[in-house]
Amino acid sequence: MLIIHGIKNCDTVKKARKWLEAEGVEHSFHDFRKDGLTDDMVNAFVDALGWEAVLNRRGTTWRKLPDEETQGVDEAKAKALLLANDALVKRPVWQKGDEYRLGFAAKDQADIEAWVKG
Repeated sequence: MLIIHGIKNCDTVKKARKWLEAEGVEHSFHDFRKDGLTDDMVNAFVDALGWEAVLNRRGTTWRKLPDEETQGVDEAKAKALLLANDALVKRPVWQKGDEYRLGFAAKDQADIEAWVKG
């Protein structure tokens, strides 16, 4: 079963969910805000995709963090930041069994679509 992880009001998540529905792809949605973000989830995302990819440094949540939190980030610090600030998880995170993919930007859509349908 395909699971899409993210935040309901995120534009990219909305676009991905709309595409899944239009394609008739069976899936479930895990909303970090409603359903939570656990240590196990963060570990799985980071282990599969790398903390540098999972940590969204482009959003307003990152820009609002104090400098001492954004300096010297390594894997352990990234995981702690992700757990404390669910909006720092780049979205959506796609999960199919033990496999993960990230995002739904125009440049990634063909690969994501092939993976989802494959």
